[in-house]
Amino acid sequence: MEALFLAVPSIMIAGLLVAAFTVVRRSRSVTRAWGSGLTAEARCLRSYTTTSGGGDHRVSTTLHHVYEFTTRDGRAVRFEEANGPGTTVEGDIVTVHYTADRPDRATARRPARGRLFVESGFLLLFISVGLAFCVVFMVTSHLVFTESEPFMP
Repeated sequence: MEALFLAVPSIMIAGLLVAAFTVVRRSRSVTRAWGSGLTAEARCLRSYTTTSGGGDHRVSTTLHHVYEFTTRDGRAVRFEEANGPGTTVEGDIVTVHYTADRPDRATARRPARGRLFVESGFLLLFISVGLAFCVVFMVTSHLVFTESEPFMP
């Protein structure tokens, strides 16, 4: 039984660490694209939504955009970005920021370093609370199992 109380939080911790890594990687990628100084005019090729949840769970909808642009050296690059503005529709021209070494990680977001910092910070704080909960749960459950004595008749 103790193994169950250790295995489930361990799996949750692994998932939370992957989520934290993803938040930091995406934040660094967007910051690098904004800081590179390279911009291009991109055309929105497609916009679509995906939904998740339903049934007994809350339904969430994510708006995706597919953009295509040409880098300064003439390469055509196509990328997809989630959670873009709802006012961008197919055929619109937008300015994208990209890095020379990874143009496929471009972003159509307007530079807003403070907002990105706050969003990433709150996500990491939320993940940290989840990690702390899992660790405390594992420690307390371990203490309960090691301190309990079997009943003697």
